[in-house]
Amino acid sequence: MKRIVILGSTGSIGASTLDVVAKFPDRFQIVGLAAGSNDQILEDQIRTFQPKVVALSSPTAAKRLRGRVNTLQVEVLEGESGLCEVARFPECDLVISAIVGGAGLKPTLSAIQAGRQVALANKEPMVMAGQLMQQEALKHGVTIFPIDSEHSAIFQSMEGHRKTDIRRVVLTASGGPFWDWAATDLEHVTPEQALKHPNWEMGNKITIDSASLMNKGLEVIEARWLFDLPIEQIDVVIHRESIIHSLVEYCDGSVISQLGHPDMRTPISYAMNYPERVPLHPPVLDLGKIGKLTFFPPDTEKFPCLQLAYNALAGGAGLPATLNAANEVAVHAFLKNQIAFLAIPKVIQETMTAYSPTPLSTIDDVLEVDQWARRTAEEIMKTCVAPV
Repeated sequence: MKRIVILGSTGSIGASTLDVVAKFPDRFQIVGLAAGSNDQILEDQIRTFQPKVVALSSPTAAKRLRGRVNTLQVEVLEGESGLCEVARFPECDLVISAIVGGAGLKPTLSAIQAGRQVALANKEPMVMAGQLMQQEALKHGVTIFPIDSEHSAIFQSMEGHRKTDIRRVVLTASGGPFWDWAATDLEHVTPEQALKHPNWEMGNKITIDSASLMNKGLEVIEARWLFDLPIEQIDVVIHRESIIHSLVEYCDGSVISQLGHPDMRTPISYAMNYPERVPLHPPVLDLGKIGKLTFFPPDTEKFPCLQLAYNALAGGAGLPATLNAANEVAVHAFLKNQIAFLAIPKVIQETMTAYSPTPLSTIDDVLEVDQWARRTAEEIMKTCVAPV
C-alpha cells in the first residue's frame, strides 16, 4: 500500500490522481491533501478518501472547512506553512505536486527536503529553481518523477537506454486553439476563446499557456533540469493530434517515442506505480482510424513566448524565474480582461529586459527575484492598452 499526498488536489491533475486512486484502493491510500481556496471540493475529497491531514492556502477557506469537518478525524491546516507541513507529512511514500504556478515551489521543496519521493506535475518549481531543486533531491535521496505528459514520454523513452547516447529530445506541442489563425486575428482573442483547448482538459492558467506556447517554453526549461540536458539538445515540434507525447532521438538515428490518447491519468499512473504499469482500460489507440499524424515547426514570430523561454534558459541566473513570474501576472490579467492576448509576451519580454542578473544561491534568492518580477510586470501592464 503506497501512501499518497496530493498538493493541488482540487485541480485537474488532483482530480485525475484521485480517479486513479479510486480505481486501485488496494494499492494506494490518501493520507494528505492540499489546495488553494476550494473548501467545498476539498470537503468532498475528505469524506471520500479520509486523509489524516489537509491544508488550504486560504485561511478563510480553512476556517470554513474546519467548521464542517470537525466531527471527522482530519487535521485542517492553513497558509503556505500548512501546505508545506502536508508536503512533508511523515506517513507518506509519494507526494504528487500539482499546485499551479510558483505557489508550488516551497511545498514541493519541503517534500524533497523531508526525503519524500515526488511526482511532479507543477512545472514552475523546476523553471524557477531547477538546479537548486535537483541539488536538494540528490542531497536527500529523492527521485523526481515527471507527470507532465511530455516529460513522462521522455522519461519512458529513455528507459533502458544510455543517456550518453541521446542526440536530442523533442517535446511535442498541440499548438493550442490559435495555431491556424492569422497573426492579425490574435489581436482580438478573448479569454473564452483561449480556454477552448482542442485536445486536453486542463486548468485555466495552463490552458492559456498552451494557447500562447508559453507552456511549451516552460517545459523546455523543465526538461533541461529534469533530464540534465543542455539547451541545444531540446527541441519542440507542433503535433496537432497530441498522440505522440514526445520523442527521444539517439546518436545512431533511432527515434523512440511514447504514444497514447490525450489522458493525464496515463502519466500520473506511471509515476505512481513506477516501474510497474496498471490497467486503466483506455480506448484502444486505433492509428488506422486516426489516419494521419501531422507535424510543423513552431512559429516563434506569431507565438514569441516559446522563444522567450529559450532566451531565459540561455541567459541563466534568475531569468527563468523572471519569465515565469511575469507570465503568471500577465495571464492572470488577461483572464480578467485587463490586457490583450498579445500583451502577454510584451509584458514578459519587457520584464526580462529590466532584470539585472544576480547569482541564485538559495530558494530565498529565487523568491526575491520572483517578487521583483511580479512588481515589475504589474508596472509594465499599466502601459498596456486594455482589450476592446
